[in-house]
Amino acid sequence: MYTQIQNPLANAIRFLSIDAVQKANSGHPGAPMGMADIAEVLWRDYLQHNPADPTWPNRDRFVLSNGHASMLLYSLLYLTGYDVSIEDLKQFRQLHSKTPGHPELGYTPGVETTTGPLGQGIANAVGMAIAEKTLSATFNRSGFPVVDHFTYVFLGDGCLMEGISHEVCSLAGTLKLNKLIAFYDDNQISIDGDTKGWFTDNTAERFEAYGWHVIRRIDGHSRPAIKAAIEQARQQTDKPTLIICRTTIGYGSPNKAGTANSHGAPLGSEEIALTRQQLGWEYPPFEIPGEIYQSWNAIERGSEQQLQWEQAIREYAKQYPELAEQLIKRLSNQTPHAFTSVMADYIQKLNDNPETIATRKASQNTLNVIGPVLPALIGGSADLAPSNLTYWSGSVPINEQPAGNYIHYGVREFGMTAIANGIALHGGFRPYTATFLMFCEYAQNAVRMAALMKLPQVLVYTHDSIGLGEDGPTHQPVEQLASLRATPNLSVWRPCCQVETAVAWQQAITNQQTPTALILSRQNLQQHSRTPQQLALIQRGGYILRSNCQTPELLLIATGSEVTLAVEAWQYLTEQGFNVNVISMPSTDTFDKQPMDYQQHVLPNHVRNRIAIEASISEYWRKYVGLDGLVMGMNSFGESAPAEQLFDYFGFTVEKLIQQSLSLLQPKAVINRDII
Repeated sequence: MYTQIQNPLANAIRFLSIDAVQKANSGHPGAPMGMADIAEVLWRDYLQHNPADPTWPNRDRFVLSNGHASMLLYSLLYLTGYDVSIEDLKQFRQLHSKTPGHPELGYTPGVETTTGPLGQGIANAVGMAIAEKTLSATFNRSGFPVVDHFTYVFLGDGCLMEGISHEVCSLAGTLKLNKLIAFYDDNQISIDGDTKGWFTDNTAERFEAYGWHVIRRIDGHSRPAIKAAIEQARQQTDKPTLIICRTTIGYGSPNKAGTANSHGAPLGSEEIALTRQQLGWEYPPFEIPGEIYQSWNAIERGSEQQLQWEQAIREYAKQYPELAEQLIKRLSNQTPHAFTSVMADYIQKLNDNPETIATRKASQNTLNVIGPVLPALIGGSADLAPSNLTYWSGSVPINEQPAGNYIHYGVREFGMTAIANGIALHGGFRPYTATFLMFCEYAQNAVRMAALMKLPQVLVYTHDSIGLGEDGPTHQPVEQLASLRATPNLSVWRPCCQVETAVAWQQAITNQQTPTALILSRQNLQQHSRTPQQLALIQRGGYILRSNCQTPELLLIATGSEVTLAVEAWQYLTEQGFNVNVISMPSTDTFDKQPMDYQQHVLPNHVRNRIAIEASISEYWRKYVGLDGLVMGMNSFGESAPAEQLFDYFGFTVEKLIQQSLSLLQPKAVINRDII
């Protein structure tokens, strides 16, 4: 047994981290140095993984929530045999390297999630643990624990200060996620210095109040103490575990250990030399002796673990062939073949049977069609299921039945979204979440992370405008749509009726590359007739809904509830002899990806008379109407009143739209008010 100073296995992590940060002249050496001993015990004695196959479904998940300690993870990946080389470590924080400043999904084999914004890693881990528990309850049978792994998390003081940790850890305790084990790096140092001036929570009691098993006062540099704590945590059957490890940030540095000076800057060549002497590390930068590397290498053990699991799956398939087939499809994230035909038939049926309903209700109706053919669907709402209408006929809450498909998240918009990211990352599920559009603000950073990682989560946002009425400006979204549309890798749909809502859901489910936000109304919306050709074009994001000629002189572009205004204005203008097209544009980002000839067909360049109509921030639509066009939109916050009064007060009326249209078509024209 090595002493804490003499343990060369942990010191390998320390000096790879020190050397990489020094070479990059940028990074965070303190946390890797402080957590190296914990990582050595966990990764060498317990972690179930196969470096030769980082996507093995039954691997344990490891999440570095304090993502600034990224060199800890990169060192572990190199040492255990992943496709991460010494040269990759030398390229730490350099352009296009496998070792970016914070762990990034898709850049580095073995990185389970993108972490950096503190607290989101633990939230993702809660989602992964939910996914494991729900999948195991669905598919495991006596003698066949085919879904059986732990989720381990490293987190720091900053993660626990962030509010999202309160949201997700509270829910984790309620859901009794016993295979979630978190290691709290209690070094009591943050960027500003000693945390006693701003973080004096009783963390142990806080987590015990959440329903966690808490293991206190573990010496984070004592191998026996760490090992005993992990053994205890793995025996839990009804609680997640928090292991509070007292560590020294920058452990081994004679002058900077235990201070903020080791947190976020290179130690410097002189201090590194002293640290080598202090820890008895006699090797030059980036050199790991062969015997140490071999002691770390996990390929042989991991390959054997995976082979045993694959053999178990084959035996499982003999006894439970249908379950095995479903499990394999779920883990490969395949969309069932039946989904395509079921949705095509349903959309056609809706088109043939017009109904005036709110798009939030149309969404629920669509879920009742999707749910039975998409077993991977798992939904939830932030305590707004009766308003968001996310609960469908086959919904089964997981707090009532572990093999269920619905999560009551409580009032936790941020936590909900980040947990669903973790569920998507785990695999085996297509998560959807829901709240009011206004409250996507609480979840915005988790939405951004979903887009950054290109996770196919469906974000249902109802009560989409001033149309929600009496709740007033605190609940009426104005700038949120523009913000969502400006987010890279996020597809946004604001349908105008039940048909477009069904198409939006269809596109969201078939889109495996990015998250999708569905923006839905509280109020009932009229359904507009469509030809078969128009029906097929909805999926292109924008299409000509009404036209009375081949050469329009005015384009009316609208989304959601405002499409009805455009159609009614079109009827009047057509009767007056004007050539006008109505463009329904439920998804601007989808439309923008269409071939240029199609975009030109819908929005011809030569037609400079354009009006965009949407009860959202006006400025967004300038890119579609140009300098010569007009926008009927919002330029202020809302008010509290019935929806009809608000639309009239803020100018969303057919009369105003006709006036604006005539101001472009015939500036001196007078409206015949009797026709309106």
